[in-house]
Amino acid sequence: MKNIILSIAAVVIAATALTSCRETETKTIVKEVNSTEAAKESEGILERAAKKVDNEVNKEIDKEIEKIGDDN
Repeated sequence: MKNIILSIAAVVIAATALTSCRETETKTIVKEVNSTEAAKESEGILERAAKKVDNEVNKEIDKEIEKIGDDN
């Protein structure tokens, strides 16, 4: 029984030693990005969404201002 346990332990130790020493290939990918895309990426998604909402709100405010201006 001891021999079986020791032989299993030896196989496990040998397997881990051999697999940990293997070299894996790594590839480096370089991606070119336009400056406008880089600027968009520097802003967070919340900031971009806030700008869109802000533009829509400004359009609605301009419409209301035009309505008020027509009363005179």
